[in-house]
Amino acid sequence: QVQLVESGGGLVQPGGSLRLSCAASGSIFSVNVMGWYRQAPGKERELVAAITSGGSTNYADSVKGQFTISRDNAKNTVYLQMNSLKPEDTAVYYCNWHWSTYNYWGQGTQVTVSS
Repeated sequence: QVQLVESGGGLVQPGGSLRLSCAASGSIFSVNVMGWYRQAPGKERELVAAITSGGSTNYADSVKGQFTISRDNAKNTVYLQMNSLKPEDTAVYYCNWHWSTYNYWGQGTQVTVSS
């Protein structure tokens, strides 16, 4: 079992920034992929960004150049730096950890971009 605890969501004005954090604990394989997904009201959950334990990254086209994913393997923590936020970035953001057949989700953190 892997437990994921997210933090850093909240309300921010358009153009502002937020940094999400997700700490993993439990039976963690050293090789894994951690990432962030988001789900807006009435929409399907979508990948935002992912990063392997080796540091390779993958971003949704909609956030390239705007969001940056990083991780601290010593702390089993993944971060999502979100800049120049737009109202369309409003969603519940979920942390994900997976490797092979193992797939775990955090409880989600709300990000609301509004003036």
